[in-house]
Formats: sequence, C-alpha cells, structure tokens
Amino acid sequence: MRDSSTIVAVATPAGQGAIAVIRLSGPDAIAIADKLFHSPSGKKLADQKANTIHFGKLENEEGEIDEVLVSIFRAPHSFTGEDSVEISCHGSVYIQQRVVEATLRAGAMLAQPGEFTQRAFLNGKFDLSQAEAVADLISSTNRASHRLAMNQMRGGFSKEIEHLREQLLTFTSLIELELDFSEEDVEFADRSNLRTLITTIISHIDKLAKTFSLGNAVKNGIPVAIVGNPNVGKSTLLNAMLNEDKAIVSEIAGTTRDVIEDTFTIKGISFRFIDTAGIRHTQDTIESLGIERTYKKIAQASIVLLLVDPTESEESIEHSVTNVFKRISDDQHLIVVLNKIDGATPALIDPLRARLKAKYDDRIDIVAISAKQRTNLEEVNRLLVEKAGLEQMSESSVIVTNMRHYEALVNTQEALERALEGLDSGISGDFLSQDIREAIFYLGQITGTISTDDILGTIFSKFCIGK
Repeated sequence: MRDSSTIVAVATPAGQGAIAVIRLSGPDAIAIADKLFHSPSGKKLADQKANTIHFGKLENEEGEIDEVLVSIFRAPHSFTGEDSVEISCHGSVYIQQRVVEATLRAGAMLAQPGEFTQRAFLNGKFDLSQAEAVADLISSTNRASHRLAMNQMRGGFSKEIEHLREQLLTFTSLIELELDFSEEDVEFADRSNLRTLITTIISHIDKLAKTFSLGNAVKNGIPVAIVGNPNVGKSTLLNAMLNEDKAIVSEIAGTTRDVIEDTFTIKGISFRFIDTAGIRHTQDTIESLGIERTYKKIAQASIVLLLVDPTESEESIEHSVTNVFKRISDDQHLIVVLNKIDGATPALIDPLRARLKAKYDDRIDIVAISAKQRTNLEEVNRLLVEKAGLEQMSESSVIVTNMRHYEALVNTQEALERALEGLDSGISGDFLSQDIREAIFYLGQITGTISTDDILGTIFSKFCIGK
C-alpha cells in the first residue's frame, strides 16, 4: 500500500542549481534519513525535536555523497500531515540522483506526480479545491494569478461552497424526515423558505460561475485584440507594447495576414495581445481568411483595441467604429485608439474625440497616441488595467479559475433549477430531496467532500513530481 509507504522525490526544478531539496514523507521518513545522515556530534535525527535543521554528511555504502542540511517535520504538523524530511544538498544533478538512489535503497519509494499534495489532502490538511490551488500557485506568472491562488489556498472558495452545501443539507434532512412521517401528513421543511433559499443559492452560484471567464483570463492572460483597417499601425503598436519587433511592419496594406499573439505584464496583470489582419474588403483569398480570423478574435477578446487613423475621412472612421462596436458584447470593452497623432493637429483630434463620445457615450473609451513615437502609451496601459477590473479585486474576492469547479457549479445550478420547478409543480418530498441531494453532491465534488479515485487520480497526475 502506497499510503503507508515512505515516498521520496526531488522537490526543486529539474536541472542544475546552487541548492536542491529532496523531500521524504511517510512513517519511516526520519528513520530512512537516519540511515544515511551522519552528524559531526553523532546525534540521531530520531532524537531531535520537530521543525529543526541539522548539518552533517550524507553517506551510503560507497562513501560520502555530500554535505547537507536536514530539516525534520513530525506528524501531524507537516505539509503532508506525516513525518517528513527535507534534505538540502548541492544542486548537482549527479548529487541529486545519488541522494534519491540512496533513500530508495534504504526503503523509500519514488513519489508519483502530486503524491505529496494528495497525501496532504487525504490527511485532512486542506480540501480538494485548496490542493488544486497549490498547483495554481506554483504556475502563477503574475500578481493577479498569484493573488487568486493564495486566496483559494487559504480556503476562501471552500468556505463559500461549504456554506451553501450546509444550508442545502439542513433542508434536505428535514424533507427526508417528513418521509418517515408520511402517514401523518406533517411538513418539517417550510416550502416557502426552501424556495427562497434555492433561489438565493442559484443566484449566488450563477455569479460564481460567471467569474470563470475572468479567472481563466487571469491564469492565461487577458485577451486583448488589436484591430483596425490596414496600415493604421496595429503591428507598430504591438511592437511598441512588447518593446520588440514581434510583428512585421510595412507600408503595404495587408502585410499582417494571420493572427500574431504575445503576452505582456502590466502592473502584475498578464495581457495576451493579439495582432490581427487589417479589416477591409479584399479579393485576396489568404487575406480574406485572415480577416475572418480577426472577427473571431474580436468575439474571444475581453478588451478590443480599435486603431483608427484620425486623418482618414469622418465616414471611414465612423464605419470602422460601428463595424467593430456591433460585434462586441456587453461584457467586452472597446477602446478606440486614435493613432498617428504625430501627423495630426489637436484641431483634428479634439473634434473627432468629441464626435465619437457624443455618438457612443460611455460605451467606449478613447485615447490618442503615436505608436511609432511611443507617445502616450502609458494611457493605453492605464485603460487596459482599468478595464481588466482586477485592481478593485479585494484579497477575499472569490473568482473561479478551474474548469472542474465551473462544471460542478453549472451542474449544481441545473439540479437546483429542477428542484425549483418541482416546488412549482408540487412534487413529492422524495423527488424534491433527490434533486437537492444531487446539488449537494456536485458542491461536494469541488471541495473533495465527495470524491472518487478517478477524480483524484486525474487532478493530482497534473502536478509535478516532488509536489
């Protein structure tokens, strides 16, 4: 049985570095380390206090492997809830391999991906959603994704789910109690209160589920589509934002025929910029395909940067803005970028800004820049951060970032909506309880209160070995 075995793995990233950490966890972790560790004073690790670090040499039957520091953690006060040892050695790949091999010969087993975190979950150190947050924390690449992972790991999301689950459990218990007194025609669960509760929970779950698109964008970069007519400076703006020549810049219309993507971090938030083909009527088959992809990227973006040349005709500019505006939804943001202000006068820019504001009111934002001269790009950055909506996110904000959680929330909502329909039609308590029990089941899957070996295997197999 692996659950009663002692596992070992390198906890630091693969490759050579100054220091590497080899982690042991299980009932024999300290005893195995004692077989290999030799202190200058001759002390035994088994006799030492928890949460202490000890210097010495690590040796096997062939001789000395390295000088190391050994950290001791005793159950249940460790990451896994088991006795644990962390061996800090020099970062040579050869040394790491020899240390692991020595522990294996001494009785340890090589850990599987995510097995340390899985043991922590099984030993009640945290629930399943918190365990998944560990993986998110490790892979976080910006301040926003780090903040979300930390909040989830602290249990912010779990508390919300458990509170909803407990409320439903209370009511379904009362409904099932009625079944024991069916001949006496009693009603322990007030149906009007149940209706109010289900309606409230459906609304709350709907709000949580709707945060998934934002949470997914935070993890992968908030998608920003850069669109506009040919030669308005889309590729120049992309290059200026990234501070590198990512896209080809040319005076020839239609140079960008496919989508070009790259990620850039502004104030701790990752944005995934998408440079698209210029929008125009063309007979060129390849360019037409690129334009079609532009429209698809507009639909997928959270923020759309529409570049226009203020020196173009009023009719052309109005057509460009209207064409893009009608393609975005209420939860998307459109920023009209008046580019090439180095070749336009304020007498041209100010009236244009006023006309667009008058027509679209607060439904769009307008900024004037010169991508070529890198003028006023900081205002573009400010608007991007503002429209991302993450600066207002508090430390306790609950945002869904995991597809498994999102699917469970959707299934919970559907089950509760069936229960609500059942209340309207006056179905019996046993059928009503079945729908509520199904909703409780899906909520329990999020935190791991209800789980299967298949679910756990799928989740923890995505972790790195050593975590």
